[in-house]
Amino acid sequence: MKATIWHNPNCGTSRKTLAILEETDGVELTVIEYLKAAPSVETLRALYKRAGIAARQGLRTRGTAAEELGLLNADDETILQAMADEPILIERPLVETEKGVRLCRPQDVVHEIL
Repeated sequence: MKATIWHNPNCGTSRKTLAILEETDGVELTVIEYLKAAPSVETLRALYKRAGIAARQGLRTRGTAAEELGLLNADDETILQAMADEPILIERPLVETEKGVRLCRPQDVVHEIL
């Protein structure tokens, strides 16, 4: 099974999710450090749609300028553009497999799509 993780190595939950993926037999893993290679608005839109969540649910507010940027009450398109421009605003980690996409907070959520 192929899996892609949008990973932040500075995040404990992201590291734990990555470890689960690495320890799971049969997983072909692609790791994208999204702070270095920000996903596009289109990619984010597709990921959140597959995950069944709104962009607002994927917005990282803790430790970011989300509130100062007016994103807490913004529409999804504004939030998606802000995330593409400033990837620190993306809550992590996002994991995609053929079974779906999950925002893996907590990390054990990843088992739903393995």
